[in-house]
Amino acid sequence: MKIRYFDNAATTRIKEEVLEEMLPYLKGQFGNPSSMYTIGRGARRAVEEARIKVAKLINCAPNEIYFTGCGSESDNTAIKGIAYANSYRGRHIITSKIEHPAVLHTCEVLEKQGFQVTYLDVNSDGLIGLENLRNSIRNDTILITIMFANNEIGTLEPIYEIAKIAKMYNIIFHTDAVQACGNVPIDVKTMGIDLLSLSGHKLYAPKGIGALYVRNGIEFERLIDGGHQEKNKRAGTENVAGIVALGKACELAMINLESHMNYLKNLRDHYIEQVEKRIPNVKLNGSLERRLPGNANFSFEGVDGEALLLNLDAKGICASSGSACSTGSMNPSHVLKAIGLSDMMAEGALRTTFGEENTMEDVDYLVECLEKIVKKLRD
Repeated sequence: MKIRYFDNAATTRIKEEVLEEMLPYLKGQFGNPSSMYTIGRGARRAVEEARIKVAKLINCAPNEIYFTGCGSESDNTAIKGIAYANSYRGRHIITSKIEHPAVLHTCEVLEKQGFQVTYLDVNSDGLIGLENLRNSIRNDTILITIMFANNEIGTLEPIYEIAKIAKMYNIIFHTDAVQACGNVPIDVKTMGIDLLSLSGHKLYAPKGIGALYVRNGIEFERLIDGGHQEKNKRAGTENVAGIVALGKACELAMINLESHMNYLKNLRDHYIEQVEKRIPNVKLNGSLERRLPGNANFSFEGVDGEALLLNLDAKGICASSGSACSTGSMNPSHVLKAIGLSDMMAEGALRTTFGEENTMEDVDYLVECLEKIVKKLRD
């Protein structure tokens, strides 16, 4: 059976060009980048070349990029690092109710340590209110952390406007851009972003590698203690092969960004049009205008999401009922609840996230299977 994969928000495959770039650093070029001999210096050179490529994707200086193990580590480092380094200025943080668990759970940990967190409501499209953000700012607010794009419903937040407000009040602004990097244009300088998290396995690099952008001049506490790596901010021998892979993936993403976006948007729009045309009683979750090009999240009234996924899997279709990080939770998606869905509609949600390997034929097959499965489950 042919497998048709529609869960690129959970993880992407490794591109062949990326795999070829990283393989030498798993074989002959295995040196430790902190070593002085030739293969060590070669590894160090590869790390720094990758740093340049990652920096170019988001338009920052290479020395503003810190390599991490994943997007969750980047979020933890950014939020805790800023909170600890700036606690003398205040202990108040602002975030939203639809953030990734890596942000929400980090904020909950900080609350137990005496910090105060405001969790902003969102509207039915998943967008925060800018006036609500302004009204939530206090004299002791030190950090605003709002995601660039939501991992479940694909909504793109008004990042430029948020950053502008943060700067007006001298507040540091972090964004979790794990879903956005490589899928939409990001310019941290133009947008006014102070810290940004990204992850390799969301843009066709392997799992286990991420990066954190921190604007020069912003101090943050290190999360992992030990050696001197990453300018003494992230101890541990570098994952050279993963870093090289991330650099290559970012390079490819920058070269192909416009065509990538257009291709995914065409697949997404065709899918949305066909689902709404052929299947009754469905609801598209999130904003259609402000949305990631490859994301579509539907709620199917009267259908259990788990049963829907199992039936799709039997047809060789991989999709998701929500965030891959929430699989196994007995509770409805916190994102879908935050945008006003009932438990029943939230539990009947299906997230499909398209990638470069998908075709229109694949999308038509998905819709055909969905139409039959939804009817069967409703009957």
